[in-house]
Amino acid sequence: MKTKKNLFPKLQSKIDALNFDTISPSRKKELQPLINYIAGHQDKTAQINFICTHNSRRSQFGQVWAQVAADYFGVKAACFSSGTEVTACNERTIASLIRFGFEIEKEGIENPTYKLKYGFESTRITVFSKHFDHPINPKTNFTAVMTCAHADENCPYIPGAELRIPIRYKDPKLFDDSPEEEARYDERSLQIATEMFYVFSNI
Repeated sequence: MKTKKNLFPKLQSKIDALNFDTISPSRKKELQPLINYIAGHQDKTAQINFICTHNSRRSQFGQVWAQVAADYFGVKAACFSSGTEVTACNERTIASLIRFGFEIEKEGIENPTYKLKYGFESTRITVFSKHFDHPINPKTNFTAVMTCAHADENCPYIPGAELRIPIRYKDPKLFDDSPEEEARYDERSLQIATEMFYVFSNI
């Protein structure tokens, strides 16, 4: 892959190491509807809202990595994340993104807002926990990507969504405060990064 957007060197090295061969054929079939949706909206801007229950881990990884991948490949996409409940973007999620090479500013204490920068010329990605109907999120003309089983099964209707795509991920929360915590968060971040870069490389 070529360097785009003057990425920070550490993050660029992580992206260079992504291996699409780690994505199984069955998983690629699950990702294909998202590829089709994005490709079919390049006459404008594809809007993607990654949704899980608490908007604290998997959906945040989805928003961040999808937006970086879209910008990397020059694909017109605006990426969002939200939940069926409002909590906070988990600090372990943020710590993992820092380990991958993002620079991050934090504002606030309860449900803080994090502003992520991934390159010397990049715009910042803003993340915080929010309900799917929060004003910052699109109200129409978007696809809802359901990243966890609970949200997918318990929230069958997302108002305004043109399409609903289940792309589920295992929750790294299961390893909070364990010796495996950092490794499991980084594993999930890497999986989502790999899959989002695969998606946008196919547009």
